[in-house]
Amino acid sequence: MPELRSDLYDRTAHVWDAARSKSLFERKWLDRFMSLLPQAGTILDIGCGSGEPIARYFIDSGFAITGIDASPALIAMCKHRFPEQDWHVADMRALHMNARFDGLIAWHSFFHLSRDDQRKMFALFAAHINPKGILMFTSGPQDGESIGEWQGEPLYHASLSPDEYRELLAANGLTVVDHRAEDQECGGATVWLARQMSPASGLDGSA
Repeated sequence: MPELRSDLYDRTAHVWDAARSKSLFERKWLDRFMSLLPQAGTILDIGCGSGEPIARYFIDSGFAITGIDASPALIAMCKHRFPEQDWHVADMRALHMNARFDGLIAWHSFFHLSRDDQRKMFALFAAHINPKGILMFTSGPQDGESIGEWQGEPLYHASLSPDEYRELLAANGLTVVDHRAEDQECGGATVWLARQMSPASGLDGSA
């Protein structure tokens, strides 16, 4: 079974942090995401890494951040840099924050899950988002699996088909606001932006 490889990110945390572009090439999508949130709203950053540059951009824009990552070393960086925010070592596949948020983002993190685990995540997204809340995540452009590389070690990626993502979003009360495959203005990222339109429900299906 594919793994999140939190061990790999943990062992190479400082290398990854130094290599991670701080240019905010994602800015147009981050701005679109924030424009749909209430002022000074709450954001759950799923796979937050070291908090640079995305969480910092949200914090500097006045949002309250809760971040999770499976790497203790990356979360330690977040706590050092942004001690006033809320950071947790957690596997997104077992997400259970006992809170709901105005916005959820899983930027370049969700696609490290297996396809079966990705399917299960949509109920967890729905359980953590406020009514009318916004979800943004990145995926691959089409159904498939691939093995990338980081620091000479294999790194798993997977994606469902666009049609299946739309079906999963709809089944969990989320309506697609925008979708762009391989956006060349954003480093080739395939981006999904959706709004929660149905009443919020808990993990057990209760209101």
